[in-house]
Order: sequence, then structure tokens, then C-alpha cells
Amino acid sequence: MATAGALCTTVTREADGELHGDPTEAALVAGAADHGAPLDLGRRDAGRRALFRFDPRLRLMSVVQGGETWGEKHQGGERPGGELQGPARIVVKGAPEAVLDRLLPGTAAESARAAAEELARDGMRVLAVGVRDLPSGAELPSHRQDAEAGLTLLGLVGLYDPPRPEVAEAVRRCHGAGIRVHVVTGDNGATAAAVAREVGIGVPRLHVVAASESLGDDELDRLLVEGDDEIVFARSSPETKLKVADTLREHGRIVAMTGDGVNDAPALHRAHIGVAMGRSGTDVAREAAAMVLTDDDFATIVTAVESGRRVYDNVRKFIVYIFAHATPEIVPFLVFALSAGAVPLPLTVLQILAIDLGTETLPALALGRERSEPGVMQRPPRPRHQGVISRDMLVRSWGYLGLTSAALVMAGYFYVLWRAGWQPGDPTGSGSPLHHAYVTATTATFAGIVTCQVGTAFAARTDHAALRDIGVFSNPLLLAGIAFELAFTAALVYAPPLQHLFGTAALPLDVVLLVATFPVLVWGTDELRRARRRRQRAPAVPGS
Repeated sequence: MATAGALCTTVTREADGELHGDPTEAALVAGAADHGAPLDLGRRDAGRRALFRFDPRLRLMSVVQGGETWGEKHQGGERPGGELQGPARIVVKGAPEAVLDRLLPGTAAESARAAAEELARDGMRVLAVGVRDLPSGAELPSHRQDAEAGLTLLGLVGLYDPPRPEVAEAVRRCHGAGIRVHVVTGDNGATAAAVAREVGIGVPRLHVVAASESLGDDELDRLLVEGDDEIVFARSSPETKLKVADTLREHGRIVAMTGDGVNDAPALHRAHIGVAMGRSGTDVAREAAAMVLTDDDFATIVTAVESGRRVYDNVRKFIVYIFAHATPEIVPFLVFALSAGAVPLPLTVLQILAIDLGTETLPALALGRERSEPGVMQRPPRPRHQGVISRDMLVRSWGYLGLTSAALVMAGYFYVLWRAGWQPGDPTGSGSPLHHAYVTATTATFAGIVTCQVGTAFAARTDHAALRDIGVFSNPLLLAGIAFELAFTAALVYAPPLQHLFGTAALPLDVVLLVATFPVLVWGTDELRRARRRRQRAPAVPGS
């Protein structure tokens, strides 16, 4: 049986001795060697008279081998007329029910079925191996239905491919992230169900569809859309994968489909995200997929989901940070315009350019390198049609962060003017007694916006969690960016050549101490907002 199972394969051996091809067939060849029947693959191919490749609908593969490759001491061959010279053997391997239905009448197939079911319940993939001997001079079968009939059962092969240790944890993380995991397989339902339960799929309830090929559209709708169970579609065909992907897409679900074979290509292409196996997958599957796993590891898909969520969150953090500074930059001009010039312009154009092009760029880029926020894989997927910019983001950036920054900046501006005795309408132009106080006040506005940027940067690092949960010093690039913008600001404020260019003046100590409180106030306001939102959402338990 070990020799016959290994003969009915198409695997090849690489120069380094590794077997290349279908993992199941490689296991059959390796198993034959372990049982004292090593197979010479070159001799196998030389003695092959016919090959009927695996058909996923029939779930069978068969070969016709000359006698010299299975132990007979005759010279095999094929005569020009299609007759065999020397004995030959037809070897058929496949799903137990497919092989057992093709046995000679009177064969005790029921005991073999029971044994196959017992192996399947233990999580093994079960293959049956049957043979039929052809005498010398017999007609070579030209159709597989002629070859795959009248078989004698040699036995059953149980193959166990243990799940990788990290798969169970990956499935648990999928459930926490609101992702359902269905299994579409050509294996026996008992085998697939045992493996699924072993890694946590279908907990607490697993629905097994034993004959998924016969499912209609209405039944698929009921299983996939109306219920929340995870499903094992056993004994499926490539069309089953395609129908599952189509059904889920039609009902607005985001579908990721894995596959490795040529027949999987339509389903991989139809899914939103087709995932092909890089090692065991075919070229056709890799071309049809949107993503290729170089390590063939399911856990890598979950890591990619987390990475995608992290990138999406970081883009939103970048936008919040940039948008938040629009309010404190616009409000000074609104105050100037609405007061009809009674309040002098709190910020100059060059100072705005210094903010937009000099101080905010590096911290904004550093926010794109934030690590995943705690709980990123414990929240459900975002709605399919949700844009990157949401109403809540705008309220947070323009409302909470922006208005808080604008209020602090204007408070610093008026503090410097009122301390110098300014009253609305007093002249502050060049040569007036209040001109130096006005220049100092605009400098305080500029420095205040920069320090508010620091508080906004720390606030934007998280959308849900507290800052202490991710660590104040966990993003060194952000700290470097903040250090640069503070040094750049100090140069503009205290370096005489830059003072003349940007219209700034050295800030007295009391003003420096005042604007130094702005980062804490801006960050603290947003931290209180997030804490309140976390308390409001505390009773809700993430769905699985």
C-alpha cells in the first residue's frame, strides 16, 4: 500500500533532496520511505504509462504503472497499437467514499468506511488506495472512467498535519477583532471539524456542511448571512469557494479568501482580498491573489490585519494633528477682522509659514510611525463605507484641540499687550510706544501655537487609549521631531538675524513660563475627553 500510494504522485525531488509539489503527495512519498519502501522518482516516471490528474469534483487521481515500478520482474512498455507489453497496474488514490464506490462487487467496503470515519474524527486526512492489475497485452485505458473501476482496496492512509502552534492564538485574535473564520475544504467533514475545533474555530458552536457542493443560493444565504456560526464547508469544490465569496460580497461583507491551487484562482480574484500561498501555491493562484504569504502561515494574515489597522489609525492621527492647528492659526485673523482693526493682527504671515513648513512637519511624519494602539484587535471592523476623515475627527481636531489651542494662544497674546498697558484701538505700529510690546505679543502667539502643537502631538498619539498605556517615550522619532521644533522656535525667537526676518522679539521669563503650560493643558483636555468616552463604552463587550 505504501508503494502504491507513493507511485500515484507527481512530486519531484529538488537538487537539495527536498520534495517539491503537493504536501499530501510529498507525505506519501516520505511515508513510503519511512515504511521501508523508498521510491525512485525517476523510475516512477519512466514506468508510467498513463496519468489522470487529481480531479476536485471526482476527488480522485490515478496512474497506470508498468510492472517494473511496482515489483514485477518484467520489462514493461507500450506497443504501437496501445496494448501493454508486460503486466501493468492501475493505482487510484482519493477520498475514501470515491474509491470505495469503485471497488469490485462483494468487497467489504462498509468496514473500510467505518475505519475512515474513525481516522477522520481524530483530525486525520484520509485517503484510500485501490489498484487493478492489467495483464500483458491488455488495452491501455484511454478514459479515466475505464481506469477507475473494478478496484481492489489496498488500504487507508491517515495523514495528520498538526496546526502550527500560533494558529489558535491567531484565530482567537480574529474573533476579538470581529472577524469570522469559515473553512472551505475538500477534506472529510469530520477531519475538518476536528482540526477547526483544535484551533478554536466554531467556538462555542461549529456548523459542518458535509456535502457543500449541493448547496443552493438560498441555503448559503441562510448559513452565511442570517446566522453568526462559523461554518466548515466539507467536500467542497472550487465552485463552492466562489459561491461563498459571492454570497458574502452580495450582502456587504468584506471577504478575504485563501487558496493555493489553480482552481482556487477565480475565488481569489473575486474576494476583496485574495491570499495565495507563496511556498505551496501555484503561479496562477499567486497571480490572481492580492496578497501572497511567503511563509504559508495563517497567523501572518492576522498580523497583516493588525498592521493595516495600525496604518489606517496612523493616517487619521496625522490628519488630526494637521487639522488641529488650523483653528489657532485662523482665529487670530478672525479677531483682527471682527474687531475692525481695534485688535492688531496677532500673527504675521511669515510666522504662519514658519509653523506650517518648519515646526509641524517632523512631528506629523513621526505620528505615521506609531505602534499599534492597545485594543486595536479588540474592536470590530470599521463600516465598509466609512471614510478616513469622519465627523468625530473634525470635532476633535477643530473643536476640542483646535479651540483649546486658540483660546490659550489668544490668552497669551492679550496677556503681553495688557501687561504693557494696551487698550483696544491703541496704535502699535512702528515708532509707537506699544510697538515693542506688540512684537513681543505676536511672538508669544507664535510660540504658543508651537507649544500647543506639542500637546496636540501627544494627544493625537491615541484615539481611544490613555497616553500611559502606550508610553510617553515609546516613539523616539516623535520626541526628536518635538525637540527640533522647539529648537527651531527658540532660534526664531532669540537669534537676532531671524528676529529681524520673522518679526519676533525675545520673550520674557513670565511669558515663557506661561506658554510652557500650553502642552499640558491641550493634552490634558483631550485626555479627559477620551477618559469620558472610555467610561461610556465600558459596558459594551466586543463582538466575536
